[in-house]
Amino acid sequence: MDARRQFRVHMIAIAIALFTAPSLAQVVDFGKYPDLRGQWSRTGQPNNWIPLAGPPPLTPEYEKVFDDIKADMKSGGIGNWAPTFCIPAGMPAMMNLYDPMEMVVLPDITYILISHEDDAHRRIYTDGRDWPANPVPSFAGYSIGKWIDEDGDGKFDALEVETRHLKLPRSYDVSGIPFHADGQTVVKERIYLDKANRDVLYDEITVFDHALTRPWSKKQKAVRNPDPHPVWRANDCAQNNTHLRIADEHYVLGADGRLMPTKKNQAPPDLGFFAPARK
Repeated sequence: MDARRQFRVHMIAIAIALFTAPSLAQVVDFGKYPDLRGQWSRTGQPNNWIPLAGPPPLTPEYEKVFDDIKADMKSGGIGNWAPTFCIPAGMPAMMNLYDPMEMVVLPDITYILISHEDDAHRRIYTDGRDWPANPVPSFAGYSIGKWIDEDGDGKFDALEVETRHLKLPRSYDVSGIPFHADGQTVVKERIYLDKANRDVLYDEITVFDHALTRPWSKKQKAVRNPDPHPVWRANDCAQNNTHLRIADEHYVLGADGRLMPTKKNQAPPDLGFFAPARK
């Protein structure tokens, strides 16, 4: 073999090694992860969770805030539910699964995908990273997780997650239970399959917030759609949404396109920038 041909053979061998080595390094044993594929939906009503610690233990200050929220809802207002105005539900409300959820498990990250009034996606980092030095708050927050092998059989049984850096406004659900205005909420979760029925998923959620006198927990249940090819519907909040917030007031657009009040004796919005209507 002449020198030129021998050089080409060596270069081909090096190229093959360079292309195959990364592929070999990326071989992952997905058998050690729980099978979370498919479409997961809530059971019953949106807020049909299993309480672990009774009603929310709000501080006296935030009990008063919640009383005002409930009074507003009783009079026809929306209370404290930002998604009415196309603001994402955020954590932990988004895990009530107002629309079905898909989970995509990779070694370094688990994606949670929900389409409800917005694309409510979460990234749960499982690569051992630390919290970011200069985080940008978001409604879904920043989540770091760890897979747990509880019985030592070499397979993971649960995903434990901590979520921080959450953006306001948010509430626990449509009831309007408030979070503290300081935005320091921390949410911890334990996500796992039912051992007796692998088509049932649980998410144990514990919230740490300064509006609470102690951490508050709930347990969310979801079931897997048996259809291997489920329908995924898009939900565009802005489409045909008749709810309007003007200043701090909530109004509704009537079927005729005119602005309507939502409460008895509600004042109209300030029309100072408009010329008086001609008669």
